[in-house]
Amino acid sequence: MQDVNLEQEVINLSKEKWRWMSERKVDSLDALFHEKAVFVHMGGSWGKEQELEIIKSGGIHYKQADIHEVSVNIIGTTAILLNRITLLAVVGDNEVTNPFMVTEVYVQQDGSWKLASLSFTRLLTPEQH
Repeated sequence: MQDVNLEQEVINLSKEKWRWMSERKVDSLDALFHEKAVFVHMGGSWGKEQELEIIKSGGIHYKQADIHEVSVNIIGTTAILLNRITLLAVVGDNEVTNPFMVTEVYVQQDGSWKLASLSFTRLLTPEQH
């Protein structure tokens, strides 16, 4: 039964993360992101510091993530969460909407979950709601 509770905890944390990203709550994200976290986007990959700076400066504004499906696998002290989302973002001066499968990897550290990896994979399939 514990895995189900852990899965729900990670799902809730992921939803909270999307909210923090849209509201540009850099302090909350800083606490959530592992020091060695990696972020993979359509335009490249980078670490925690650069991701936080991009969010803070508005280089990418994650306006709204509509979550269509979510699943979690817990492996020891690691959680792998998949989100099928439609992301409305502002990149530079352009508002863009893309369908993504987002892979989030969380690790347990000192009794709490830390985001270790966030990868966006753009889906080529037509959107299904």
